[in-house]
Amino acid sequence: MASQRKNRSLFIDHEAASALEFLKAGLLYPVTSLMNKAEVSEVLSNSTINKKIFPFPFILAPSGKRNEAVLQDIQSKETLNLVCNGKIFGTLCVDEVFEIDPKERLRHIYGTDDEMHPGVRQTSKRLGKLAVYGEYTLAHDVPNLHRNEIKNAIELLNAKNITAIMMAANPLHRAHEKLIRQSLENSDLTVIFLLKPYETADLQYNLRYEALKYFIDNYLPKNRVLIVPLESNYIFAGINEIIIDAIVAKNYGCTKLTIGQNHAGLGMYYDSNTNKSILDRVTDIGIHISVASEYVYCNVCKTLVSTNTCPHGQHHHISYHAESILELLKLGIVPPAVLVRKEISALLLSKMFKNRFKNLEKMYYNLLPIGGLLESHTEEEFYKELMNLYQTTSLT
Repeated sequence: MASQRKNRSLFIDHEAASALEFLKAGLLYPVTSLMNKAEVSEVLSNSTINKKIFPFPFILAPSGKRNEAVLQDIQSKETLNLVCNGKIFGTLCVDEVFEIDPKERLRHIYGTDDEMHPGVRQTSKRLGKLAVYGEYTLAHDVPNLHRNEIKNAIELLNAKNITAIMMAANPLHRAHEKLIRQSLENSDLTVIFLLKPYETADLQYNLRYEALKYFIDNYLPKNRVLIVPLESNYIFAGINEIIIDAIVAKNYGCTKLTIGQNHAGLGMYYDSNTNKSILDRVTDIGIHISVASEYVYCNVCKTLVSTNTCPHGQHHHISYHAESILELLKLGIVPPAVLVRKEISALLLSKMFKNRFKNLEKMYYNLLPIGGLLESHTEEEFYKELMNLYQTTSLT
């Protein structure tokens, strides 16, 4: 520690720290280290490193005048402290410092450098003009990031087909449930990577995790489903999201990645008189990518259906738009059970609006059927019983 105090410091944020942990844990292979100027040129020219696909240069180019001053004055083989949130995160032995074009980097990540793009706007604030290359070490043990948990589950089940699903579940709805069930039909083990962004989410990670775990524990063969938190930092953003998802899933031991049909990262484009998507670029990663159908509720079929198989038009379909369902929850409105399972809605609302009712027992007694005994009830139970009233059909 004494030698670390003598080192100059490079200040990095949580997203950079998370990306460096991913790299050190081996989850970004074929990338195994920060890239130097020659490797950056290779990736920029053909989106490969060591003849294996990687969509953009993996570099460390933190913003800020303090960082710029240090990097402009750096000595070869000088060791820098990497400081995150006021604490030493690791050290880096500098081999090379080189200039980058921030706008070019933004275009490679997001497909645009337009500041109106929220990702561009956020990343441009944290991106400097100087990149630093060298070997780095962490001040703590290399994080396992749940790799052993997945490995143990694979060995226990002797799993050959392992499906990965990247999911925000913000909130968990019926179409999510259908996607998970479908993946279990065709795999021995399903790993749900639950996105855990550093930015404040509408529903905090712990609440989304609790809802997802409730569904798995009560309605699925839970030994065949794992929930793994995934720090959704900047490398997962933009037009290359599916490629990075596939690389990470492959390095976790998964054999297949399932994505939704309306995934923004699919990005159709036109090339050599042929319609293509991002999937045409990931054939050599070594993981199968399947695109799941879009699911809707059809009021003629009276069930959840795929838009590929339902003969009825969109005017008969109820879509599962997470943003709109979340808006209902944020307003304190119980979503219809056709959108969100009533137990999930009850769980979420009871946590989002704690102690909402002034006299819960009186509400329970006045509105709901009771067994004649005076019992204490929770707000979660109240929402479930209230949903049962919504579903009473004899008077509707």
